[in-house]
Amino acid sequence: MKQEVLNLEKNKKGLKEEDAVNGESKKDFSSRFLSLLASKDRDFLLSSTGDQVKVSDLEGKVVGIYFSANWYQPCRNFTPVLAGVYEQLKDRGCGFEVVFVSSDEDSDAFASYRACMPWLAIPFSDLESKKALNRRFQVEGIPCLIILQPDDNEDESTLREGVELIYRYGVRAFPFTKQRLEELEKEEKEKHENQTITKLLINHNRSFLLSQSILKQVEVESLVGRTIGLYFSAQWCLPCLRFTPKLISIYHKIKQVIVEKKRAADSKEEGFEIVFVSSDRDRAAFDSYFGTMPWLALPFGDPTIKNLTRYFDVQGIPCLVILGPDGKTLTKHGRNLINLYQEKAYPFTKAQLEILEKQRNEEAKGLPVTEHHAGHRHELTLVSEGSGGGPFICCECDEQGSGWAYQCIECGYEVHTKCVKAVKRGSTG
Repeated sequence: MKQEVLNLEKNKKGLKEEDAVNGESKKDFSSRFLSLLASKDRDFLLSSTGDQVKVSDLEGKVVGIYFSANWYQPCRNFTPVLAGVYEQLKDRGCGFEVVFVSSDEDSDAFASYRACMPWLAIPFSDLESKKALNRRFQVEGIPCLIILQPDDNEDESTLREGVELIYRYGVRAFPFTKQRLEELEKEEKEKHENQTITKLLINHNRSFLLSQSILKQVEVESLVGRTIGLYFSAQWCLPCLRFTPKLISIYHKIKQVIVEKKRAADSKEEGFEIVFVSSDRDRAAFDSYFGTMPWLALPFGDPTIKNLTRYFDVQGIPCLVILGPDGKTLTKHGRNLINLYQEKAYPFTKAQLEILEKQRNEEAKGLPVTEHHAGHRHELTLVSEGSGGGPFICCECDEQGSGWAYQCIECGYEVHTKCVKAVKRGSTG
C-alpha cells in the first residue's frame, strides 16, 4: 500500500471518463463530487465515534479529502495541526468537513490512527473507493489534503495545496476559495514589506527574550539593527541535535569575526544574534536543550512561536531564518548556508553569497571529475546544480547540501565535496 500511494500511476483514461460532465448545474457538480465518497454498496462514511454518516449530509459544505497514513511521520506531524484547525472551524459553525482516506497497512493501524481524528473516514475495508480517490485526484505523495467547494466548476473548486495552506494560514484559509487566498497573499506581502524584529518577536504580554546571562531577560528592542537568526529546533529532533553543536561553533566564530572587524576598521556593525524558537514538547526538554545554547530564546509555549512557524512557513526542523539589520528576511535557508560556508556566510547578504558562490565554483574547477569515497562502493561523479545536482542530504554527515557535490550515478548516493574521503582506485572492495 505504501508504494501504491507514494508512486501512484496516473490513470488518464479514467480521468477523462469521470470528467465528461459538461453543462452540469452547481447541484449536479456537488452531487457528483460527493458521489466519489460513496460506492455502489455504501452511501455512508464513518464518524469519529464509529457511527454511520450519510454522504448526502455533506451537501453544501466545503470538504477536505485527507490522504494520510499512520506509518509516515510527516502525516503524524500534520494530523494534529489539521485537527486543531478543524475543531476551531467547527466551533465557529463553519460548513467544513474532512474525510480521511487511509493508506495504512492494516485495520489495527487504521483504528489507532483514527483515534486522534475528529472527522469522517472512508471505511478501511473499502479498498476500491480508496484506490478510485487516489486515481481521481492524482495523489502522488502523503499527507495530501484536497479541498472541494460545494459549487462552481471543478477547475475552480478543486484545491490541491491543502496541507501547505493549513500550515501557512491555519483557520484563516477558510473557505479556501481563490478570492480568500488572494486576500491572504496580499496581507502576507504587506506584512513582509513592513516586517521588523519587534513586530515579529513582541506580543501584548511580553517584550523580552530569555537569556543565559545573569540578566536572564533581554529586551527585544536591544536587537534592532543586528543580523538575527531565528532558530526553529527541538530536543526530540535528531537532525536538530546534530546541527546545534555546529551552529554553536559557527555562532562563536561569527561573534569573533565581528569583534575583529570592529578593532581593525572601527566598524559600526551592530552584530549578530540567534533566537531559539522551540518546538519542544515540555518545559523540561526546553530547559535542558536551551541550557546548551549560548544565545537567546522565546519563552517555552509562547504564542509567538506558532505565529512565527506559520509566518515563515516552517514545515521541517532544524530551520534557520536570517533577518537583516532592517528586520527584513534575508533567507530561510540559513542552515544550508552554514553547512556550505560556515562563518563566512555572515552577514548572509546577497552580495556576500555571490562572492562565496564564485569562490566555490573556482575551487570546484580543481576537483577531480570522479572520485572513490571510503563510504561507498561505486565511483562518484562531481556534479553541480546545472549538471544533475541540486539540494540533497549528505550521506556522510547527514546535513543539507546544494550546488557542487559528489554523486553516485547508479544509486543516487551523494556527499559534500568536503566530506569525500578519497581512496585509491581499486581499493574500495
